[in-house]
Amino acid sequence: MEYDLLVRTARLPGVEEPVDIGIVGERIERIDAGLADGDRVVDAEGGLVAGGFVDCHVHLDKALIADSLPVNESGTLEEAIENIHGRKRAYTVQGVRERATRAIEMHVRNGCTRIRTHVDVDTIGGLTPLKGVLEAREACAAIADVQVVAFPQEGIVRDPGAADLLDEALDHGADAVGGMPDNERTDGDTRSHIDHCLDLARRYDVPVDMHVDETDDPTARSLEVLASRVIETELETSVTAGHTCALAAYDETHAQRVIDLLVEADLRMVTNPPTNLLLQGRHDQHPRRRGLTRVDQLLEAGLTVAAGQDCIRDGFYPYGRASMIETALVTAHAAHLQTPAERAVAWSAVTDSAAAVMDLDYGLSEGSLATFNVFESSTTTPTDVLRTGSPPQQVVHEGRLVAENTSSSTLYTGASTTDD
Repeated sequence: MEYDLLVRTARLPGVEEPVDIGIVGERIERIDAGLADGDRVVDAEGGLVAGGFVDCHVHLDKALIADSLPVNESGTLEEAIENIHGRKRAYTVQGVRERATRAIEMHVRNGCTRIRTHVDVDTIGGLTPLKGVLEAREACAAIADVQVVAFPQEGIVRDPGAADLLDEALDHGADAVGGMPDNERTDGDTRSHIDHCLDLARRYDVPVDMHVDETDDPTARSLEVLASRVIETELETSVTAGHTCALAAYDETHAQRVIDLLVEADLRMVTNPPTNLLLQGRHDQHPRRRGLTRVDQLLEAGLTVAAGQDCIRDGFYPYGRASMIETALVTAHAAHLQTPAERAVAWSAVTDSAAAVMDLDYGLSEGSLATFNVFESSTTTPTDVLRTGSPPQQVVHEGRLVAENTSSSTLYTGASTTDD
C-alpha cells in the first residue's frame, strides 16, 4: 500500500525499536517496521515522534499588545486588567485578526496545532475581539484547530450588557462559555455569575471553561461555589476551572474539602504557571507563595490537570513564545516534577491531558488523527525535548505537513583555520 505521508524510523514514546508511520488522508493507517513508500516521505532518523502539543488555555485576542500598553507598575492582575481597557476600546477586527493569526502561527511552528482561546466579551470591546479571533481561526483552518471561549472578564453582574453579549457570542460561533466569577463585587453576584454561565452552557449545549480564583486571597470561594453548582444542577457538559490560585492559599482542611467537591463535580483543571508565577505572591513578605494551584494533590485525587501558555506578550505577561515545551518546563519546575513519573506528568499537561480538557481525538496509534511532531535524531525521549527546548523538525496536522524547523550551530574554538 502507498501512503499519502510516510514517516520512517520514528521512535515512539516508551518504544525501543524505531517504526514507520503510514498515513492516509487525515489518519494513521499503519504503524510497523518496513512500510512501503509514500507520496511524501519524512525520515525521522530515530528521533522522537510524539503526539502534537495542545494549548488548552491562551488569550489570542490580547496576544502581542504588550508594547502598546502602560507599564504594569504593581505587577498585579488588577492593574493589568485596567491597563488593557483603553487598548481594548480601540481594537479593530482587522487588528485582532492579524495579531491572533500571528499567535496561531507561532503555536504551529512550535508543534501546537490545537488551541483553546479565551476571548473577551464585554461592553468595553463588544464583539470586536471575538470577530477578529473567529476570522483568524478561519484563516488558519488548514494548519490548526481553534476552540473559542466567550470570556466575560469584566464580570456579568457588574458589567450590565455582558449577559446579552455572551448570547450573541455563542450565536456568532463561540464554542464554549467562560467566566470570571471572582471579579464580581459580592458573593451573591459571584453565584449569579456562575449560574448564568452554567445556564448558557445548558441552553447552547457547550462546555464551560472559567477563570477561577486567580488570586492569593485565601478567602476567595468561587471554586467551591462552581463545583457545588455543577453538582446541584447536574450539568452534563464538561466544566473546566483555570488558574485556581487561591486553592494553594487555603489551609489543608479546607483545601481537601474543596478538592473533594472538584472530584464529585468531575471538574477539569488547568494551571498556568508562566503567568501566575509572575503575578501572584508579588506583595508577600518572604517566603513568597508561588501562586500555583495544588497540582500534586489534584493529580492524587484523580483529576485531569493540564497546563496552558495563557498569555503571549500582553498586559499580564510580557514574555511568552507560544511554546508548550516552555510551558511544560516551567510547570515542571514550579510543581516540583523531577522523577521519571513526574516528568511524564509535565509532558502530559501539554499533550493528552490538555486534549482531554478540550475533548479532542488524541493519540498516536492506528486509526488516530495524524497530528504529531517529529524531533531531531538526537532527541529520543520527551525528557530530551523538555531539557533541550528544541522545537520539532516537522509538524504534522491531520495528515498534512504544516511546518518545518531547522537549526544549526557553529563553534569557533579559536584555532587557526589557515595554514602557516
